[in-house]
Amino acid sequence: MSALPARRRSARLRVRPWQGDARVAHVTPALDHLGPLTVDDVDHVLDDLRRRGYRSVITAALRAPDRGPFLAAGFVEAAHLHLLLHDLGDLPAAACPPGIGIRRARRVDHARALAVDRAAFAPFWRLDEAGLVEALSATASVHFQVARDADGEVVGYAVCGRTGPNGYVQRLAVAPEHQGRGIGAALLVDGLRWLRRWGARDALVNTQEDNARSLRLYQRLGFVVQAEGLAVLQRDLVGDGGGSGAGHRTAEPDHRRPAASEPR
Repeated sequence: MSALPARRRSARLRVRPWQGDARVAHVTPALDHLGPLTVDDVDHVLDDLRRRGYRSVITAALRAPDRGPFLAAGFVEAAHLHLLLHDLGDLPAAACPPGIGIRRARRVDHARALAVDRAAFAPFWRLDEAGLVEALSATASVHFQVARDADGEVVGYAVCGRTGPNGYVQRLAVAPEHQGRGIGAALLVDGLRWLRRWGARDALVNTQEDNARSLRLYQRLGFVVQAEGLAVLQRDLVGDGGGSGAGHRTAEPDHRRPAASEPR
């Protein structure tokens, strides 16, 4: 067993209920300086989740180097995503369509943005309030913008974050009735310009492999698909007896999965 204290091992994974379901835990590796995550870290958190009554666990979208401890602890792949990179060297213009304005989000806009999210995404990929709060706190600095129509209604939003030289497009959504007007592109370019202005070297985003519309938008604005994609992993906690790899089951096709950043 690792000599790292249990409290510090727990802090290395951010945990919340997935979409408010107290039976399903969503885990994300925390940004820390304690070295690589280990299978002992993951096992410790799984033991804690069992004690708290969770029945299954899903991860955030993980790159290949981050998957090892989870796979060794019995997780299996539930979904695969495209990973795209923008070098922030040549950013196109993307003006807002007539009657649409972009401004920094306020606390009162959270509920309105989540209403857009619910309308724009299938149930498996929607954010709840806890998911939005996690996105807003996951990086050292964050840029949360909303697009509003002439009546002041929120019709789209974007969350971009930066930690050191690394930039991330964490969420991008447009209400279905306003899609196809260039609102998503305007929000995205606004976020990329903010990342570059504050010292980011590049920006990463992910999207589902079958989301051709989102993929076209990202590529049109200069993102390049990376050879190495991302994977969402899942593990069942019911009747597994604990321990690395014990009794895991393959995720069902309709299992809940964490939301990817994908504009509409």
